[in-house]
Amino acid sequence: MQQVKKGDTIQVHYHGTLTDGSIFDTSSGRDPLEFEVGGGMVIEGFDNGVVGMAIGEKRTVEIPADQAYGPKNDDMVMEFPIDRFPADLVPEVGMQLNMSNNQGEQFPVVIVEVADEHVLLDANHPLAGKDLIFDLELVSITPKSMIIMP
Repeated sequence: MQQVKKGDTIQVHYHGTLTDGSIFDTSSGRDPLEFEVGGGMVIEGFDNGVVGMAIGEKRTVEIPADQAYGPKNDDMVMEFPIDRFPADLVPEVGMQLNMSNNQGEQFPVVIVEVADEHVLLDANHPLAGKDLIFDLELVSITPKSMIIMP
């Protein structure tokens, strides 16, 4: 029976929940997720969680925050002067925005607090600091090609 190992390209259906049971992502109704195991294409805990699975196998993987999106970083929460918002934009808690840094790179932020003079913006990944649970079902395995070139 073929089992997943690093270097294989696999397809997997998944259902991701937080420890409180709320769903944050699922492949239900979509094509399965395809990635190279060990290729850094998914979070570390997901990558490690599929190793050893066989086609058709179902598995539940609990991934601590440090193997998912890491801890919440307080340095990524910043005050931004409210008077620097466009006049037609009324900031509200939970609103998602895109900001750009000094190099012109864009990154998403979420408003976590609105005060009279400023808003607090959080640039952490929305799942940072959270433990994740994935229900997995392995659909296919394509072993890494071992072509030898002369």
